[in-house]
Amino acid sequence: MNNFIMRKIIYLNFTILIGSFGLLHANAQSNTLKLSLEEVIRIASEQSPDALMARHRFLSSYWEYRSYLAQFKPKLSLSATIPSLTKSLNSYTLPDGTETFVHQQYTSYTGNLSLSQVIGFSGGNIYIQSGLQRLNNNLDSAGLSSWLSHPITIGLRQPIYNFNAYKWQKRIDPIRYLEASRRYIEDIEQISITATTLFFNLIIAEGQLQISQMNEANYDTLYRIAQGRFNMGTIAENELLQLELNLLKSKADAENARLDVENSEFMLKSYLRLKSQQNLQLIPPASPYQGNVPVSDAIEFALENRATALEFERRILEARRDLDQAKHEGRFQANLSIDYGLSKNGANLSEVYQNLDDMQQLSFGVYVPILDWGQAKGRIKMAQSNHELVKTAIEQERIDFEQEVYLAVMQYNMQNSQLEIAAKSDTIADKSYQVAKARYLIGKISITDLNIAQSEKDLARMNFLRALQRYWNSYYTVRKLTHFDFTKNLPIQVDMNKIIE
Repeated sequence: MNNFIMRKIIYLNFTILIGSFGLLHANAQSNTLKLSLEEVIRIASEQSPDALMARHRFLSSYWEYRSYLAQFKPKLSLSATIPSLTKSLNSYTLPDGTETFVHQQYTSYTGNLSLSQVIGFSGGNIYIQSGLQRLNNNLDSAGLSSWLSHPITIGLRQPIYNFNAYKWQKRIDPIRYLEASRRYIEDIEQISITATTLFFNLIIAEGQLQISQMNEANYDTLYRIAQGRFNMGTIAENELLQLELNLLKSKADAENARLDVENSEFMLKSYLRLKSQQNLQLIPPASPYQGNVPVSDAIEFALENRATALEFERRILEARRDLDQAKHEGRFQANLSIDYGLSKNGANLSEVYQNLDDMQQLSFGVYVPILDWGQAKGRIKMAQSNHELVKTAIEQERIDFEQEVYLAVMQYNMQNSQLEIAAKSDTIADKSYQVAKARYLIGKISITDLNIAQSEKDLARMNFLRALQRYWNSYYTVRKLTHFDFTKNLPIQVDMNKIIE
């Protein structure tokens, strides 16, 4: 930024400082809280409502990712039934093959300790289990009991040619978590944009108030002078009435401007969650970066760092997953189940862990659809169409994505010259008004010419403040879209561990 704009910002800071003295004089007991744009953004990033919501959205994604990781780790579980009471009349097959009904009344106790592990690449599950069961026959007057133990059982459950959800989770869930991390960075940069907008809204409102107060003071002076001239007969009554009307209008503008300042200050305090009754004094910033941002670099950084770029990849993978699921479901499927272990039953607990018997079980089940009237084929065709639809949509969105970055960078690169033009226009319009005011006082121009000069002065000042706001909004927009700080020439990074703690 050139020296001319820097002088203009220094002058703006000075006028804001002078304007705050009147407020301090009106309420000497209150303190003024001075905040720069950097401090406002820091506070907003720590405690604004948007910051809290962004933090909790990321934490939700973090714990979702932790749950994904946990399912691939061994799980130890204990299950027990203590007790299970049964009293019923059930059918019973006699040795000769005939059926009869007998009364049953017993109490059973069971317990199982199991260690299981998911096999991610195959979609199966392997486990080691130990169990113990006790059965009390309540119809026996002696209250005899029997025991059954399974000291160790090793088992495998393996689907064959079935849809493997674990395989796709390993490809998609890490991308989803990284996408959430990058989305959090973008949320923080969006907070910077929102805080910047509210910061400059207050500065613009204060600038409008200063203009209104200055106009009120000027028109009050001009009206008093005009009254003397009118009494001397040197000006017409309509000119005096025009000045009086300008004075009344400037007073009304000043009242409206005060209300706008209070409202803008309330909005900024509310967003920053500042409960203090202190008045805010904002310090307008200078330019953070001198020079243009290369468009090609910005697009490259955006493709490398943006959450949207990862979203494109994730959506393609999800469409492929759905297609893979459609191809496997409703088609040939098989399941292999293998169990090997040791077991023993007996009347006493000590007996069931001696001279153990082998226990082996093997089963292989298949499912073959013979006639489904095209149901499976229809699901596959729908999944294929959806896959192509997603690819087409992403191709267009990628073009829009790059165009968004291009336009944002071009707009930012234009802001330096726009700000310089606005600063010069403000200076020229202010000098023009001072000349017009002096010429009016000596009767060289009409009140209409003075009003035009005053309107141009006010408009130029507000245009300069708005240009400064657009500059900073563009700056943080480029940061958000690229995840890159062109001031430090470094990517924007956030320590996620501090959020998780």
